[in-house]
Amino acid sequence: MGRAGELKRLIALAEQLRGPALQHVQQLQSALARRGDPAEQLERQRRRLARKRAWASRWLAVWSIITAICTVLAVGWFTGVVEDPSDTTPVAAIIIGLISGTFAVRSGLRMRNLGREHRALGAGSNQIPARAPAALPPRGSLAREPMERLAQCEATLAELLVQIGRGGSVPVESVEHTRRTGADAALVLRRVAAQLHAVERARDHAPPLERGPLADAVRALRRQLDEGVDGYGSLVAAAGRVLAASSMGAPNQDLSDATEHLAGLALALRDLSPEGS
Repeated sequence: MGRAGELKRLIALAEQLRGPALQHVQQLQSALARRGDPAEQLERQRRRLARKRAWASRWLAVWSIITAICTVLAVGWFTGVVEDPSDTTPVAAIIIGLISGTFAVRSGLRMRNLGREHRALGAGSNQIPARAPAALPPRGSLAREPMERLAQCEATLAELLVQIGRGGSVPVESVEHTRRTGADAALVLRRVAAQLHAVERARDHAPPLERGPLADAVRALRRQLDEGVDGYGSLVAAAGRVLAASSMGAPNQDLSDATEHLAGLALALRDLSPEGS
């Protein structure tokens, strides 16, 4: 009985530690997924270019002021307003003015190039580079097939949103909102798939008499996963209808409706996950 009691205490302790540990792991996965998100990468690149352009603007102002002062001194000496018997002041002013003028021109060119890159990123916000494919659950897992469908849906939605953005018939804010909603929903669905695979492993290693509840949990998670992927597919279908309607010059509200539906579905799935509880 002593060993049995000790074993029960160890199992209880493991169960207590499992929840926080799993939550921390999922939070880390979520942070890494957000960091690898193309939209986040693009936004960081924009901020980096904006900072560089701000520094180029400051240096342009500094070198321009120095050049202006040196020009005033040199012109004043040539016109007789500034007198210097040794002629060192005008010569130094000319030399410093040439140097500072060169740096001012370089700073101006750099600021212009950075501004052009920043505007290009803003104009090409609908052409976000594709994210590297996420790892799929192993073959034999019930999470594998839904995640394959999700990967295909993500690629199709990304292509459709690029085409919709190029058309200009749908506001950029709506396209970005749809993209962010799709990315958030995909992240939640992958979290559910990870839970499903973990419960599958627990079921396979559990004693035969304890596998029943775990098998029921696997089936419930698979239903949630199918529902979520079907919702993502509905968003893809809506984007296809919007693109077809925009090509014919007809407005279409399907994209907004499907986006809001998917956002609600993702929120419901998030509430069911350990991170949302």
